[in-house]
Amino acid sequence: MRAAGQPETTLYLRSYHMRRFASETGRAPFPMTVDFLAGYLGGHAKLGASSRNSMRSSLRAFYRWAHLTGRIDTDPSASLPKVKVQTGRPRPAPTKAVDEGKRAHDWRVRLMVNLAAHAGMRCGEIAKAHTDDVFPDLVGSSILVHGKGGKERTVPLRDELEHMLKQLEPGYIFPGRIDGHLSPGYVSKLISEALPTNVTGHMLRHWFATNAYRGSGGDIRAVQELLGHASVATTQIYTLVEDGATRRAVNF
Repeated sequence: MRAAGQPETTLYLRSYHMRRFASETGRAPFPMTVDFLAGYLGGHAKLGASSRNSMRSSLRAFYRWAHLTGRIDTDPSASLPKVKVQTGRPRPAPTKAVDEGKRAHDWRVRLMVNLAAHAGMRCGEIAKAHTDDVFPDLVGSSILVHGKGGKERTVPLRDELEHMLKQLEPGYIFPGRIDGHLSPGYVSKLISEALPTNVTGHMLRHWFATNAYRGSGGDIRAVQELLGHASVATTQIYTLVEDGATRRAVNF
């Protein structure tokens, strides 16, 4: 997978799923049957469909590799039933929750919340952010975001966020012992602890998308660029249409 250019986050997730599979089943990976794999996924019905679909993808990748490299004669995951994932709905954090996170005692957490809520950055992107990523543009400053799959995007910075970033010493914005910076999981944990119950760090990204959509006058393509989505359809999941907008749309 590394040779194929898969991002480190994907490598970690695939490895985690297979370690979990081995731990929970207590059996060797070979030989294996599709019935056993289907039963394993079915036993995790309490997980969300997207989580189970991700687990299925890890199993498929592992057994496809085992088959291609001659470790097994047939791929037991080839006919593994697909997990139906419903189209998600926008889940922006309440503005009061965003404000609460921005008042966190730890300056690092305040900055993390601002990067998520005002630059639309994922926890993994926040973890890897470096002061060298901040650069001047024609009207202020922007940040180069290192996104999923090695993709990069540029996000303009609000004045207050630009000021916060320019106060930092050169280097990773959130130094840590793993590769020099904090892990995405730890960033997610810190952000979640600063927010009210049932509000997650990713909901800050939804909040950013919704407000960016309104602020741009409904320019979904602009929001797509800011979020780093390959498809506008994905961006639409992030943008909540305000109450009354659909009624105003038909009153022409």
